[in-house]
Amino acid sequence: MDPLEILENLHKVRPAFQPIISAVKHDVIGYEVLGRYQCENGQWTSLGDFFHDGDVPDEYKTEVDQHILHLAITKMLEEKNEGSLFINRNAKQLLINSGEDFLQTLKAYEKKGFAMNRIVLEITEHDFDEDFGVLEHLLIYYKTYGIQIAVDHVGAKSSNIDRIRQLKPHILKIDTSIVRHHNPEVFQDIIYSLSVLARRIGAKLSYENIEDNHQLYFAWKHGGHYYQGFYLAHPDFGFLSTNSLAVNVGEKVKAFVQLEKSRVEGRLAFTLSCEEKVKKLLNQWQGPETADSFIEAVKNSFNEESFRIYVCDSNGQQISSNFRKRLQSWEVEKDQHGSHWAFRPYFLENTMHMKTWNKGILSDTYSDIETGEMVRTFSYPLSDQYFLFIDISYSLLLENDYLYFQ
Repeated sequence: MDPLEILENLHKVRPAFQPIISAVKHDVIGYEVLGRYQCENGQWTSLGDFFHDGDVPDEYKTEVDQHILHLAITKMLEEKNEGSLFINRNAKQLLINSGEDFLQTLKAYEKKGFAMNRIVLEITEHDFDEDFGVLEHLLIYYKTYGIQIAVDHVGAKSSNIDRIRQLKPHILKIDTSIVRHHNPEVFQDIIYSLSVLARRIGAKLSYENIEDNHQLYFAWKHGGHYYQGFYLAHPDFGFLSTNSLAVNVGEKVKAFVQLEKSRVEGRLAFTLSCEEKVKKLLNQWQGPETADSFIEAVKNSFNEESFRIYVCDSNGQQISSNFRKRLQSWEVEKDQHGSHWAFRPYFLENTMHMKTWNKGILSDTYSDIETGEMVRTFSYPLSDQYFLFIDISYSLLLENDYLYFQ
């Protein structure tokens, strides 16, 4: 596609609008503006290649972007659409003329009734590799006018986490297509880190490029405030309404809720079952001196579920051997006696919960340091000072999705 041809034929350039759906009301709250160009055969094609081509001068891109922005805002005003507009810009474009061209355009339309807080300016994370100090200053300046800032493709470069924290954007956009190309467990760890970051800085998570039900479920389950993608709606020259979406998001979410409730119920039932097994053995607990003989009895009751069992005191020191199952046979690892585990996340908090409520706890899934497999741990208070830990095997988690999935 010849860049000059596009500039000389701006009358063939139009904005397309892809709906952004809210997780709160399951309705369309705005649209991402995407450029389309009409070819000689009458077909409309995406301008993505034009905007991503490093050989196309930024001045060209800015002129086309401004044209698309004029058409998009004008259309929203004419049709009295009250949604937000998500607009893509790269750092080099914005920094032309110190960012005033973009701002002056928005000021002109503000006078016509288009509030600046309806604009969501999307900056791709790799743009932070530019002069971040100047870019940050400009974006903070835009924020004073009510313009919302979104960081697109967030998580692509973990080295930018500090810069994102410093900028405090309103929205973090995550490319859901990454789910298809990465180990799901690794991607979940990335999403967990980003969700923590979002909570700390007060940002909303937006998942884009959703192409199937699994990805929509993933976005819903992992704190997505906004959803976007072909599964929900393709870009359109008109403003698609909630009723025009390809799927009923509200009905989909109802199904997700039922699935999660059934998994929670499964985990609770499993936890209660483990509790009952341990309670029947409590009369055999005679204190730390007999911890190993107590585990001898426990392992028989958890032979199908567990691969490792041990006892710690309230300070995190292991006061028993490790009982480790290998090839269906239990081995006693005496060298683990005296190990300290209070440094592990949530160890002390969980023991205090068990002590206070006198109930067992089933941990989240985590990767076992020794085996590298995903496991859970059921822990139970033997007294107010000693706690039993039963590591649940990976194979059992795989057989029961309510245990494997968080």
